[in-house]
Order: sequence, then structure tokens, then C-alpha cells
Amino acid sequence: MPDTPTDGVERRLPTDEARELLALVRDIARREIVPAAAAEEAAGRFPRELFALLSRSGLLGLPYDPAYGGGGQPYEVYLQVLEELAAARLTVGLGVSVHTLSCHALAGYGTEEQRAAHLPAMLGGGLLGAYCLSEPSAGSDAAALRTRAVRDGDGDGWTIDGTKAWITHGGIADFCTVMARTGGPGARGVTAFLVPGDAPGLSADPPERKMGMGGSPTAQLRFDGVRVPDARRLGGEGQGFVIALDALDSGRLGIAACAVGLAQAALDAAVGHARERRQFGRPVADFQGLRFLLADMATQVEAGRALYLEAARLRDEGRPFGRCAAMAKLFCTDAAMRVTTDAVQVLGGYGYTADFPVERFLREAKMLQIVEGTNQIQRVVIARHLVGPESR
Repeated sequence: MPDTPTDGVERRLPTDEARELLALVRDIARREIVPAAAAEEAAGRFPRELFALLSRSGLLGLPYDPAYGGGGQPYEVYLQVLEELAAARLTVGLGVSVHTLSCHALAGYGTEEQRAAHLPAMLGGGLLGAYCLSEPSAGSDAAALRTRAVRDGDGDGWTIDGTKAWITHGGIADFCTVMARTGGPGARGVTAFLVPGDAPGLSADPPERKMGMGGSPTAQLRFDGVRVPDARRLGGEGQGFVIALDALDSGRLGIAACAVGLAQAALDAAVGHARERRQFGRPVADFQGLRFLLADMATQVEAGRALYLEAARLRDEGRPFGRCAAMAKLFCTDAAMRVTTDAVQVLGGYGYTADFPVERFLREAKMLQIVEGTNQIQRVVIARHLVGPESR
């Protein structure tokens, strides 16, 4: 089998720099990520030292401006890096995607002074971010969020109170991009803030006990009188929901790329087993039923890769990409669920044990159909692009 699941993937990369970047990522995956992935996921250990390495290697700010420590890479390249990382260990790929999402509001809507003050440390200074939109009573209906930010008496700052739910890196993040209500009900009353992870009054509940992704902490964050200066408000008052949706369009592409990486890892594990496992005197890869199953799995992986790259290229060209991003998130995560399920079937009884990675891949794939907008929400988004909003 190859050293990493993506070694056999042929990539069309736009520059020699991009090819060198992908080679670096594969080397890090082979040496630093793959060997400990299974044991650390089983132990529920988050690999913070790996994120420090990725930061030093320039991999935590790839799509952002080099003037602030970013990599200046197009999304077409950044997403293929995510795919490589997720194929090695989904906790790492997803963590980089969430960190990138957490930097989006500052990079896209912050002032020049805000970007200069905070972005270099966020992109290359070893910091780790969290994105705080969802709440216990506001998931798919994110515009119903209740966390409130109220201006201090002197008007120079804000006090935030409320609870955020399902926060990746909850309790370990160094900074949080937080959407809070500063006005009336609905989307127009939401504002974005950049909150330090150690701000007084900010605390985290114990991590959720999840089906998979044990190494990636997901927790509720509680804001109890958290004071934030107005200099950490991102964008205008009431612009927060627009900022959040803009970030999620790009974040969905990150999830799509992670899903393809996970599916590729499952496909490679299934192919390797089919070549080595013998029944009735020959490799099980000789049996037509299994060969067809592997062919279908490979087709879904390639189709998902093509779809997320098409959306990325639209984004890189400055063209509308929201519909294609929703399609990519929907298709790639559904494909990951099918491919990982089929990989377990290829391995038979071995696939159902924790001694082989495909059972972990299956549990991880389910999560990708839920995060950053369930796949039902993606269908709503796609349908609105096709036929307009629902009548009331």
C-alpha cells in the first residue's frame, strides 16, 4: 500500500510552488500524522503539537494575504492540501478547515488596523481558532441565535452573554470568531466579534462524547459577561450574519475536501485488503462483484474531487460559487458515507473491528453530513438558487 492514502492521486496543480507544497504536506502526513492517528483517536487526544508544526510550515493561513503571514494560495490549492491532511487524519484536516473559517471574518471584513494587529499571529503564530455561530436552540436556523452583545455604558466596548454549541476546538482555541445579537430579531440584528480564548467570563463545558472524531474536541462555550472592546468588532453593526454566511460558503468547500480525503483513505484501505485477502484459492479482488463495488467507490471519490475543485476555481475567479459549494458539500459528504460503508463491507468482519481503520472512517464520515450546514440545508440552498425562495 502507499505511504499515504493520496500517493496514487494524480493532481492538476497550477504552479511549481503548489506542487512543492503538496509534496511537503504528504511528507508531514507520512512522518507526523499517519503513524499516531489511530492510537490518538482511540485515546481522544488532540494533537496540538501537530498544529504548531503546521503553523511553522505555513499551512494554517494558505488562502490568505502574504502581507499578513498568509500563503497567498488559491482555494484550488488550499483545498487539495486539506484533502491530503484529512486523508491522513480527519481531526487534522477538519481542524485546519475550522481554523481557516475562524480567520475569514477578520481577513475579509476587518479594518487595516485590525488585520495588522491580529492576523499575523492567527495565520502563522501558532494560534488556533474556533468559529462560534451555532447555539443550543439555533442550529440550522442560525439567524435565531440568542447570544447577546450589549454596549458598555461608555460606548467603547461590549459585554457578551450567552451559550454557543457544537464548537470545534471549544475549550482549547486561542481566539473565537463570535456571532452575537446586537439588535432586533432575525439576521439583521447580528454582529461579529473577535474574542480572545482566555477572555474573563469565557468558559467551556466538557467536550461532547461523540460517535467519532474523539481527538477533535467539540464543546459548548459559555459567555458570562465577556467584555470585548469595540476595536474587536468585525464589520459593521448588524453585518454579522452576512459575514457568517460568506464564511460558510467557503467553509463548505473545506468540508467537501475533507470528505474526499476521508473517502480516498477508505478506498485505498479497501483496495489494499482486496489485493491481499485470499478466499477460494485466489485474491478476493478477482471476484467481479467486489471489483464492481471498488469501481463505484473510486468513481464517487473522483466525482467529488472534481466537484469541489470546480467550486474552488469559480471562487478563485471571483465568480458566484455558493450553489456549487453547497452541491460539493452535499455530494462529497454523502459520497464519503457511501464509500466508507462499502469499505467496511469489503473488509467483512475485519472491517467491523477497531483493529482496522475503516470502522473509524465510517464513524467519522457521518459527522461530515451534519457539520457546517446539514445536507438537508444544502438541498435548501441549492433549490433556492434553482427556483427562488420558498413562498410564505
